[in-house]
Amino acid sequence: MLPAVVLLSGGLDSATAAAVARNQGFSLYAISFDYGQRHKQELSAAGRVAAALGVKRHVTVPIDLTLFGHSALTAAIAVPKGRSDDAMSHGIPVTYVPARNTVFLSLALAFAETVEAADIFLGVNALDYSGYPDCRPEYIAAYERLANLATKAGVEGTLRFQIHAPLIELSKAQIIQRGTELGVDYSLTHSCYDPTPAGLSCGQCDSCLLRRRGFAEAGLTDPLEYSA
Repeated sequence: MLPAVVLLSGGLDSATAAAVARNQGFSLYAISFDYGQRHKQELSAAGRVAAALGVKRHVTVPIDLTLFGHSALTAAIAVPKGRSDDAMSHGIPVTYVPARNTVFLSLALAFAETVEAADIFLGVNALDYSGYPDCRPEYIAAYERLANLATKAGVEGTLRFQIHAPLIELSKAQIIQRGTELGVDYSLTHSCYDPTPAGLSCGQCDSCLLRRRGFAEAGLTDPLEYSA
């Protein structure tokens, strides 16, 4: 089987993207990031998902983005709660982490070059994405061009990198339906931006609201427990 690198956050979307890659016949190499995020439960979730999907190798890279802050996920800024669909569809929220996907993809690209994987999968979504600029199709296309310009393997032609975003045009409900078809156990995942000290999902941050709505629209039961 050909190798593929999967960015695995431990969330619903990345677990589904990894399952898609596995279904396409790839041998999975997963990369996660401990970047100072307040929702560190996702790292434990990433480990659970990696084990369930039979990942060949799973690495967690430490990066301290709290040094920069400027995000509700990496600084003492309140995570927005109870926002309406209209509010979530306009502007870039304070949960945006500056250049996060660019940083993550750069490290995933380095990992891919070392394991000779031409394919990189990530679970970004352009519909239910809370306004993040690095989740758009044009960003993915631009990064793919960069990947082939910026690496030895790309320049020498030993690898032709492809950045796969299989969920990018799907609604959250469609993502959940696809993952369910592929046997993803969503009880292993974590989506909340601001979990309780006991690890329960808050139920009211943008990520929780999108997840809960997705399960409802898919006609399925979310296996996670929420504090509110």
